[in-house]
Amino acid sequence: MTYCLGMLLESGLILMADTRTNAGVDNFSTFRKLHVLADGPDRQIYAATAGSLSVSQSVISSLQEDQLASETREHGRSLSEAPTMFRVAQLVGEAVERVGATVGAALERSHIDASTELLVGGRIGDGPLKLYLVYSIGNFIECTPDVPFLQIGETKYGRPILDRALRYETPLAPAVKMGCLSFDSTMKSNLGVAMPIDLLVLPADRAQPGISRRIERGDRYFEALADRWAELIYEAATGLPSPPWMDD
Repeated sequence: MTYCLGMLLESGLILMADTRTNAGVDNFSTFRKLHVLADGPDRQIYAATAGSLSVSQSVISSLQEDQLASETREHGRSLSEAPTMFRVAQLVGEAVERVGATVGAALERSHIDASTELLVGGRIGDGPLKLYLVYSIGNFIECTPDVPFLQIGETKYGRPILDRALRYETPLAPAVKMGCLSFDSTMKSNLGVAMPIDLLVLPADRAQPGISRRIERGDRYFEALADRWAELIYEAATGLPSPPWMDD
């Protein structure tokens, strides 16, 4: 199990992903699930993956090989040549479909779950920041200001705070704070999601530098934030009026 979160805000793009993977209750490992697909002067493209580790790794490797091939003979299928983020989402979807028809099909014949999903975000040239969710069969949806976040993996525990507090106008620092609380809630309720958490922040203002950080177990800010959040929830819950029918 895993949890990945993408937030597309007026102030910028945020991607977060945990690193826990498991193949059974006694076989847990740590793998990076937040990947850099392109990082150059004219394009910054990133992806977070959830689902079958072998399928998602094959998708990322396939995209990297397509970029190498475009430098020699095969043109038009590389992220380095994509003119828009929409085309990037199409290329990622095509890679997911190709891998699903080979590696995924072999896994399914052995009754192994081969589903995978990706969050793909970034920008190209002077174009705006974009964020997409690519599904297992290669189709995708785009993040919009109405609901300025997308999730994959174990989504239900970390969603309530985002639904209640996150807005398209939310600045980056408070949004990262909400993202941390979303991950804390998820980890409290599902042991299949765990630290370290990889974080990427890409400001909409091109003059501001991006931020890449790994939040390790024992991170002082994260632990203090989680402890204070737990206290505030307890104080709020106990401070609310009791049901009047319980007074009797």
